[in-house]
Amino acid sequence: MGDLKVAWSRVLPAEPTSLTIVKDSTGRYFASFVVDVDVDVLPEVGGEVGIDLGLETFAVLSDGTKVKTPRFLRRAEKKLKRLHRELSRKARGSRNRSKARIKVARQYARVADQRRDWHHKVSTRIIRDNQAVYVEDLAVFGLARTRLAKSVYDAGWSTFVGMLEYKAAKQGRYFGKIGRFEPTTQVCSLCGHRGGPKPLNVREWTCEPCGAVHNRDENAAINTLAAGRADRLNASWSAGKTGPRAWRSAMKQEAAETVV
Repeated sequence: MGDLKVAWSRVLPAEPTSLTIVKDSTGRYFASFVVDVDVDVLPEVGGEVGIDLGLETFAVLSDGTKVKTPRFLRRAEKKLKRLHRELSRKARGSRNRSKARIKVARQYARVADQRRDWHHKVSTRIIRDNQAVYVEDLAVFGLARTRLAKSVYDAGWSTFVGMLEYKAAKQGRYFGKIGRFEPTTQVCSLCGHRGGPKPLNVREWTCEPCGAVHNRDENAAINTLAAGRADRLNASWSAGKTGPRAWRSAMKQEAAETVV
């Protein structure tokens, strides 16, 4: 291919074993190298965190930290509408229409790049500061078919959760998902009382038995942390069924059956 002008995103840590060149819809080329690297395990820390993802506030952590939604797509809507109008006025098959299409694609690519960069920064900070991270398994495809579709797309939950998962595996952290049907917003994080379902416009509620006043998102994040810890404990117990614990359990069962 000859000499190419390349903007390097980082220095290659080792000799590459393969190279893939991709061209996107805006005409940009990306070179992806495959290299062998050592696992970068971070030093252990004592913190664990549960995360409640939302639209009004992107993420609420169980320690009270709130991450605001940047709304990259919403902020670019005015310019996107203008570019779409210009595209619709161009004759099909013309060179001007092709130029207008590239302008629209570049604006969407800019929004996607901004969102991806922000996701990387937030996910890296969370993984670096916590030894274990727990999130809820959200029904993203179901929400994408509702009137909230544009906001769900703008938030990019699936991409963010995927980043948390692979970064945790890469850097020696624990990542866990709890079931999407866990009543995290209905259970009091202090006394464990389960109330009825609450509509989305209810942001604060009071637990009747103990009188505690809960913020909906903070309470859900705390319950996500508790459910994630319980699932992790159950998984570690199940993994021990083939070890000494399982052997002792089998011996106790055999002794009980002999006595009967």
